[in-house]
Amino acid sequence: MLGHSGDSAGGCGYLTTAEVAERYRTSPSTVRYWRYAGTGPQCFIRRGRRVLYNAEALEKYDAEEIGGRRAA
Repeated sequence: MLGHSGDSAGGCGYLTTAEVAERYRTSPSTVRYWRYAGTGPQCFIRRGRRVLYNAEALEKYDAEEIGGRRAA
């Protein structure tokens, strides 16, 4: 489901902000706003100026979001 191996972020199962934006079909600036506002997936780490999102945690976030919408 991921569509990316995470290779551009070091091959360790991490996605860049641009890759997360592509995954959720939004812009990188929206993903940055989510990070700032504390909404959206909060499974990121900072490496200097670079922000990386844990791919496995994104899968869990997706499952929780989908499950929450079905229960509502």
